[in-house]
Amino acid sequence: MKRMYALVFTTILSVMSVGSRDAAAHAALKSSLPLAGAVLAEAPKEIAITFNEAVEEAFSSITVSDVTGKPVAAGKSAVDAQNHLVLKAALPALASGKYAVHWVAVGPDGHRRKGDFSFTVK
Repeated sequence: MKRMYALVFTTILSVMSVGSRDAAAHAALKSSLPLAGAVLAEAPKEIAITFNEAVEEAFSSITVSDVTGKPVAAGKSAVDAQNHLVLKAALPALASGKYAVHWVAVGPDGHRRKGDFSFTVK
C-alpha cells in the first residue's frame, strides 16, 4: 500500500513540475521604462519593456495611444540588439497627458502574451 501511495505522489509531483515549467516558458513583462503608472516631468523618447525571456521581433509589438484612444505615431517596435529580452519603440514628442501602452510579446515557444499599462506626462 505504501508503494502505491509513493507511486501516486511521485506521479502527481511529476505532472505538477511539467505544468509549472510550461507556464514559466511564456514571455512575461518584468519591467518597463517608463514605469507603469509613472508621472513624468518630461516625455520619454521611447518605450522599453523587459521580458523574462527573449521575444520574437516579427510577432511582438508596442503601441501607444493618448487618453482618447487615438494612436500616437511611434516607430516600429524592435528587439534591442544587445539584449533580446528588451522590446523598444521610439516615440514622437508627446504633449502633456495620459498615455496607454499596449504590448504583445511572443517568446521562442510561440505563445502570445499581451498587456498594457499607462503613464502620464505633466
